[in-house]
Amino acid sequence: MIQKRVQVKGLVQGVGFRPFIYNLALKYDLKGWVNNDDKGVNILLSSVDEKAIELFLYELKNNPPPLAKINEILIKEEKKELEYNSFEIKESENSNNKSTIISPDICICDDCISDINDENNFRYNYALTNCTNCGPRYSIIKTVPYDRCNTSMALFELCTKCKKEYENPTNRRYHAQPVSCEKCGPQVSLYDNKKNKLASNIDAIKQIAHLINSGKIVAIKGMGGFHLVCDATNEDAIKSLREKKNRPTKPFAVMFKNIQEIKNHTILSQKEEEIILSKEKPIVIVNKNDNKKICETVAPSIDRLGVFLPYTPLHYLLFRYLDNPIIATSANLKDEPIIKSVEDIFTKLSNVVEYVVDFNREIINACDDSIVQVVNNDMQILRLARGYTPISFKTDKKFDKNILALGANQKSSITIGFEDNMISSPYIGDLNSIVSMDYFQRSVDTFKKFYDFEPETIICDKHPNYETTKWAKKQNKELIQIQHHYAHVLSCMLENDIDEDVLAFIFDGTGYGDDGNIWGGEVFIANRSSYKRTNHIKYYKLLGGQKAVKEPRRVALALLFDNFTLEDVLSLDNACVDSFSKDEIVLLHKMWQKNLNAPLASSFGRVFDAVASFANILQVQTYEGETGLLIEKEYDENIKDAYTYEIVDNQIDLSKAIYEILRDKDKKEICSKFINMIINIICDISFENKNLKVILSGGVFQNKILLEQLSKKFKNEKREFYYSKSIPLNDQGISLGQLYYKKS
Repeated sequence: MIQKRVQVKGLVQGVGFRPFIYNLALKYDLKGWVNNDDKGVNILLSSVDEKAIELFLYELKNNPPPLAKINEILIKEEKKELEYNSFEIKESENSNNKSTIISPDICICDDCISDINDENNFRYNYALTNCTNCGPRYSIIKTVPYDRCNTSMALFELCTKCKKEYENPTNRRYHAQPVSCEKCGPQVSLYDNKKNKLASNIDAIKQIAHLINSGKIVAIKGMGGFHLVCDATNEDAIKSLREKKNRPTKPFAVMFKNIQEIKNHTILSQKEEEIILSKEKPIVIVNKNDNKKICETVAPSIDRLGVFLPYTPLHYLLFRYLDNPIIATSANLKDEPIIKSVEDIFTKLSNVVEYVVDFNREIINACDDSIVQVVNNDMQILRLARGYTPISFKTDKKFDKNILALGANQKSSITIGFEDNMISSPYIGDLNSIVSMDYFQRSVDTFKKFYDFEPETIICDKHPNYETTKWAKKQNKELIQIQHHYAHVLSCMLENDIDEDVLAFIFDGTGYGDDGNIWGGEVFIANRSSYKRTNHIKYYKLLGGQKAVKEPRRVALALLFDNFTLEDVLSLDNACVDSFSKDEIVLLHKMWQKNLNAPLASSFGRVFDAVASFANILQVQTYEGETGLLIEKEYDENIKDAYTYEIVDNQIDLSKAIYEILRDKDKKEICSKFINMIINIICDISFENKNLKVILSGGVFQNKILLEQLSKKFKNEKREFYYSKSIPLNDQGISLGQLYYKKS
């Protein structure tokens, strides 16, 4: 008799792993058992046929369940042999050492779609249908192991039909923790904004669809929070939504009934279509086509559209009755996280929405929609959330302490490190409000609870005014502070498993520099233990501080003051100058001269703002990255010229470029030559450091045109370069980078 004990670690709970093992054991006539514990899945295999065990293990390694992600398989001979007459699934075990990975929420599968569309199925029209292969996980779980009693489904007792499926290892709903039906599970309700209940279940869905078709703005509960929804072809509804949300131009995402509808409105590559159809169902940024049915006000002045497909059974049922695609944007107030409870919708957004669709399965952990784009025919994640998170990495060496990394202040996330695990939270958002900081604290508490985790060391940014920095200093723990842009380097090194010196270009909007100035156009030679700043954009002044971030013209004016006299500036024929009165320019010049609320910055993100102002593309922006999108739209790859720059005392001086930009009047000319200049800067500096791998990170490299054109040039030069794809290269990746830091 041969007996082997197998331990499987990774994303192996809530993904149908135990029934998979059970049926695999039956296939090879193996005896023994399988169970969960808070480290993963344990298997005991018993057989006289060693070949059968080998075939079992081969299939386990090479063909695991589609939602599983195996990090490690440990196999050892069982010394104390016991006799087994069958193979069984045993109850979960609990220990004091939790380390199993929480599964992300996954979109409804095709089998469940068939169930809700089948009039003969007892789940026909049931809007909370799911199985082992789909449905909520992270959003409903309180702690591991992933058992029903540890989720928000604990309140719902299974009916006879559901229980029969739940207890049958050969059924795809075996131990699917959210499993239920209309008889025993959560119910859908439609309310008006005065909290009056109007309808339930399929009638609620029919009525809300009718309200959307008639131009109403409504709120609908999704997997990890509420969406604000309206008809994407109704100009009046969209205008009203923008006014009520105070969101003048920031693009809205659009949900379509099916992939053909998306193709009718956009230009899709094969890779984009593949991601749109994937089990994660993220929002994918794609190119618009000439179809004008979707209102221009959905994504004004840009040539891109964020598109996605229904990912819950409720969405699929809704689209039965809708006439058009819908805007489906996160329901929240400015600077606050996505709303997860109907009470908060009534309290905070009753002036925005007239009707609300809710269901009484509590969202334990809010989770926004993920956003991705395709660059160089590969996926690049811009917002890491539903479908992909929590995300985990294994370390080459175990942590000697429990570490909590807090990330940045914008696009916040947290990452915990313990044993050989690095586990990062979904997108938290910008920490600019008390409500956002409450959400941040809840996220920390959630991950503590998941893993019985108590941090001994906290890592945060060096910025003294970041809320995360202030929070960290109150915790009475060992504190490590890591420079913002260095953490960007480290996050890219982590994803690409690099542990050597690199040449890193970190271009973004703002980050606190070691000299107290605002950095964002940085070149480092760095490794996991240290960094040296070798080059940076020559400092300029942000006139009005934070106000300059919202007004590109202020950055442009400061660059003019650096290169011209006040009299010369006043006489210039340029859109930036024309956007101010003479008195405003004189006043701002005094601020510039006397350094009054005019901090020094080296940010490349703000240089994008200045160029948009000079080119008369945008003088005041209403959302982060707006100038980058507009410059990208104007790029013409047939224009090969580039603006001139110099490197003086390791500073990248753009003075000559400013003069050249002022001479050009054509937007396409300005934007194309500007992006070409950035490519030249990076390539020229990297040429001086041929022996080092190149790292590209920071929000500026979310510019698809810049990254693709730069990649072409690097590939032609056979240069080894890396940028983040599965970790956002914006500030959401900072917490993972902080944790990759290695003390020298």
